[in-house]
Amino acid sequence: MLVSRKGGVATLVLNRPEKRNALDRVMIAELRAALTACDLAADVRVIVIRGAGKDFCAGADLAELLASVDLPPEENERRAMELGDVFLALREIPKPTVAVVRGRALAGGCGLATACDLVVAHPDAVFGYPEIDRGFVPAMVLALLRRAVGEKVAFDLVATGRSLNAAAAERAGLISRVLSARGFEGDVTKLLARLAAASPSALALLKRQFTRLDGMGFAEGIRLGAQVNALARRTPDFRKAVAAFLAK
Repeated sequence: MLVSRKGGVATLVLNRPEKRNALDRVMIAELRAALTACDLAADVRVIVIRGAGKDFCAGADLAELLASVDLPPEENERRAMELGDVFLALREIPKPTVAVVRGRALAGGCGLATACDLVVAHPDAVFGYPEIDRGFVPAMVLALLRRAVGEKVAFDLVATGRSLNAAAAERAGLISRVLSARGFEGDVTKLLARLAAASPSALALLKRQFTRLDGMGFAEGIRLGAQVNALARRTPDFRKAVAAFLAK
């Protein structure tokens, strides 16, 4: 795992390009530790996940998975939750998380991208859940995927194992946007700078509200919105920004 910080943006790079950045237990532990450090760092406003080399992430390390087949179910569940804890952390950290995807994002790698708040893709990116072709189930990512694209599309993707190119993934709601190939890195930099310049308190409240809306009815969601609205009015960021706007 490579970690760098610049201009309020922490970039975490999955660094196993020879294995298409497949997620083994060491990388998962490093990713979880890096997320915790970024959460606690006052100078970090945005967290970015990228892959080294041509691909974002090919999913779980299959050799490591095969070696675990004879372990007790309790141990395999504990190991599965190591990646599950990464998904939970990405959702719970009050700072925006962004997956920047080039090449293939497959299986758990696609789930890792989906767990981020924003997914921006190069036109050459490919997304999919091919676990069914290996007699496996993308079990944990279903909680993410079903929310992102709905039941019908989610079931189609996991039951057939088909892949989507970047444009199709955007149409399905699996990713946030596809950026142009020619200006890709520059457009990524502009997006991250915009997020890093935004009010941290407003982004934290926004992310918290998104998370809490899960499972809420319409009226309950409106009441939650009123509570968040009231909290936002009391933040120094709001007072300073509105005062500056009115002074123009």
